[in-house]
Amino acid sequence: MLIPHGLIVALVDGANFELYRNTGDEADPELTSVPAPKLDEHNHSGGGHHSSLSNPTGHLADEDAHAAAVAGWLNSQVIAHKIETLAIIAAPRTLGELRKHYHKQLKRIVAKELSKELIGRKPPEILAALRSK
Repeated sequence: MLIPHGLIVALVDGANFELYRNTGDEADPELTSVPAPKLDEHNHSGGGHHSSLSNPTGHLADEDAHAAAVAGWLNSQVIAHKIETLAIIAAPRTLGELRKHYHKQLKRIVAKELSKELIGRKPPEILAALRSK
């Protein structure tokens, strides 16, 4: 994948959210960390996930709420034309939950999606993942 100047890369898992921007160009991309926003994760619309002593799935509801909050923030940035090109790299379960919340405009600007856990990785590793097939 060519990595255009200005591409935003969102790394997401069930609890974390990291953002990078390509401040280089396509020939020589350079990912620069961008501060991630404070998210409102009180949207526990995780469907059928209910926590109890016999069914301890409260963490799944928390992960789903985190993914919904990330998608909501990304949607708002895309709609406001603050993000024009986006790559999303997320843990497999998180990516599935994110997709449920994509706005149609966000779907149009996603240049690449990767189902991969890369939170905490260095920019060269992220670039290598983006360039892989």
